[in-house]
Amino acid sequence: MLQIAFSPVYRLRLPEGHRFPMLKYELIHEQLLYEGTCTQANFFGPTPVDDRWVLGVHTPDYVQALKTGTVDAKMMRRIGFPLTPELIEREWIITQGTIDCTQLARRDGVAMNIAGGTHHAFPDRGEGFCMLNDVGVAAHYLLEAGQSRQILVIDLDVHQGNGTACMFQHEPRVFTFSMQGQDNYPLKKEQSDLDINLPTGTTDDVYLNTLYDLLPGLIRQVQPDFLFYVSGVDILASDRLGKLSVSRDGCKQRDIFVFEQAIKHGLPIAVSMGGGYSPRLTDIVEAHCNTFRVAADLFF
Repeated sequence: MLQIAFSPVYRLRLPEGHRFPMLKYELIHEQLLYEGTCTQANFFGPTPVDDRWVLGVHTPDYVQALKTGTVDAKMMRRIGFPLTPELIEREWIITQGTIDCTQLARRDGVAMNIAGGTHHAFPDRGEGFCMLNDVGVAAHYLLEAGQSRQILVIDLDVHQGNGTACMFQHEPRVFTFSMQGQDNYPLKKEQSDLDINLPTGTTDDVYLNTLYDLLPGLIRQVQPDFLFYVSGVDILASDRLGKLSVSRDGCKQRDIFVFEQAIKHGLPIAVSMGGGYSPRLTDIVEAHCNTFRVAADLFF
């Protein structure tokens, strides 16, 4: 049975002007239940992550600033959220959700976090709606626990996973692969182990053929024993921040291919949602829900 991390704190209400990025998490949960793709048995509620694992990839000063609410004004603007104790607790819970997904994926083949994919969080700072790097913390957990020898991060959010790239630039056991819009945020890119920059307006055929050509060979080259997948839906043509022109079906075909590769190679895969900023919430929720539907169909 597909296991999905979701907690009531994912529904956290922010002040007016900051609600849009958060609302999709509640709606994904509700839609999956409403349509019968999932029941309540598919969902589990994480607890806050132990600071031990957070401090494995984030600096003590940054973690302390988050927990005490002393992040400076400049960084808070870069993060994009007004920091509150409830929001910080939410970050710690989401991060544990991705760690939990690694354990469930090792048992079941796949597990998913309705939130996460906070790949703009650097070791010493946050930006772009990201405070803790959930994939970074969870990858560190797997390595330290002796549960993985080689990890492949497949980041298909439209924005480069710059925080993740920086975090693991000197860690050969974590290979970071980011396929992103070349003209998109962040304008100053970090160096992933493999970056694929797609031009503005890239459509389904180019996007999917690029992925089809690259991913199988990358898996053979890296020889991972665990996959993380950041499945952002901001590649959609409707996305107000994305600058690519991928259809909803193209986004679904992307998910199918990634999951099929995981199955073909017998690799457990933990999925975090990443971004999605289409003006219509329906477009965001439907594209994200496709990722869960495909996982349920292919693995179970």
